Amino acid sequence: MTSTKYRPRTIPITEIEQSAFCRSSSNLKSKTLAEELKAGVRWQTVPAEYRTLESDQVVERIQAARSKLGERVMVLGHHYQRDEVIQFADFRGDSYNLSKYAAETKGLEAVIFCGVHFMAETADILTDSDVSVILPNLMAGCSMADMAKIDDVEECWDELTEIYDDEKIIPITYMNSTAAIKSLCGSNGGIVCTSSNATKVFEWAFERGQRVLFLPDQHLGRNTGLKLGIGEDEMVVWSPFKGSGGNSLEQLQKAKVVLWEGHCSVHTRFTVEQIHTAREEHPSVNVIVHPECPQDVLAEADMNGSTELIIKTISEADSGSKWAVGTEISLVNRLAKEHPDKTVFCLDPVVCPCSTMYRIHPTYLLWVLEALNDGVVVNQIKVGLETQQNALIALERMLRVS
Repeated sequence: MTSTKYRPRTIPITEIEQSAFCRSSSNLKSKTLAEELKAGVRWQTVPAEYRTLESDQVVERIQAARSKLGERVMVLGHHYQRDEVIQFADFRGDSYNLSKYAAETKGLEAVIFCGVHFMAETADILTDSDVSVILPNLMAGCSMADMAKIDDVEECWDELTEIYDDEKIIPITYMNSTAAIKSLCGSNGGIVCTSSNATKVFEWAFERGQRVLFLPDQHLGRNTGLKLGIGEDEMVVWSPFKGSGGNSLEQLQKAKVVLWEGHCSVHTRFTVEQIHTAREEHPSVNVIVHPECPQDVLAEADMNGSTELIIKTISEADSGSKWAVGTEISLVNRLAKEHPDKTVFCLDPVVCPCSTMYRIHPTYLLWVLEALNDGVVVNQIKVGLETQQNALIALERMLRVS
């Protein structure tokens, strides 16, 4: 029996706030926290003494706090973090690799994850129970993860399993999702994927079922399906705001892949027109984009791949080569600085850092470090035991596939 429910569409606040830090200049140098707090986004409250600290004061105090804490504390920095934060990271990388680093390091008391909320959740799932995982700013969420709320996904899952009856559907969630969504997948024969291993995970799923529910990024799901030869007419988008996801029973019965209606606020900014402009201005340019971009952008680009693949490709490229990159601006700027012998620039002429990543201001890092020195753990991210266990099942399946 298909659903006839309809709810008004609600846009995650993180999506609405995405443009808050956009600017026409490429200068993303951090201001004092008091100045940045004027941006029209949600910020976590911090003690007043921290708000007006100048950058040199923040750096000096972070270094002092790190020195006192020693090797008991690890600072992780995601590739999309601003340089003023990444300079203090013990490791920098993508979300899953950072969590693995933390899990494999013994003797830690705390892990400070300079990233977003779902990343800190994954770190808590993978690290020992006596390790405190800290997110410097609790307002650092993820618009994509926020587009898949567990109640909505549970309703979708119940309806799809009823429609398909004895035809098995395998739930796959992208790493960029909440622990609750990973748990749902783990407890229903499903799995987690990254942008690097999505193809292998899809193949794994189709060995075990006739259909896939892919969460929460429709673009990565669609791009992976097309790569495996699944036709666009065999994929449907499920909107949580419409009855049966906005699909007819006939469409759902024909579908091999059901794509959740979610996307990345950063990667959907890239367009085919931007690629054309880059090629007009730089005739020999290589265009490389992230697979969270829309399908027409991937089709027009020369290459696509995960953040790690983008870094590797540009790092190993010939001196003098030119690269137009479709991913987060902080990483693109860092690649340009680290490879001055190459021309590296962002496809989007408007500088728009990920607004949730950008909320990890260096002053927040200082605040949580100094609190640890005072014996106080602030902003600990803790995943419930049952959720943790089921999410770990889905993550371990991914590891076996990879």
